[in-house]
Amino acid sequence: MPTSTIAAGTTVTTLINHFTVAPERQAELVALLEEATEEVIRHVPGFVSANLHASLDGTHVVNYAQWESQEALEGMWADPAAREHMAAATAIATAEPRMYRVASVHHV
Repeated sequence: MPTSTIAAGTTVTTLINHFTVAPERQAELVALLEEATEEVIRHVPGFVSANLHASLDGTHVVNYAQWESQEALEGMWADPAAREHMAAATAIATAEPRMYRVASVHHV
């Protein structure tokens, strides 16, 4: 099974979707995104991985997701079932999705 690998020079497209949410709804948002990923998004062709990060202050959730290509990611956005789940997420949080390529990686 593919895993998240952060490496420069690959064809992987990264989606970083930053959600701003009320602290009392952060857990609800994380659960909703987990459900969407398990039930729909991970089954869309070209999906590689998704990682959810919840801020310690409760006001943000970041989804770091990898796709085989920009076209695969755009295919997910066009999928009606995925759009339904994302509409539920944006009903309780503000989303700021952006596509990225890994420009540089550094390790100890």
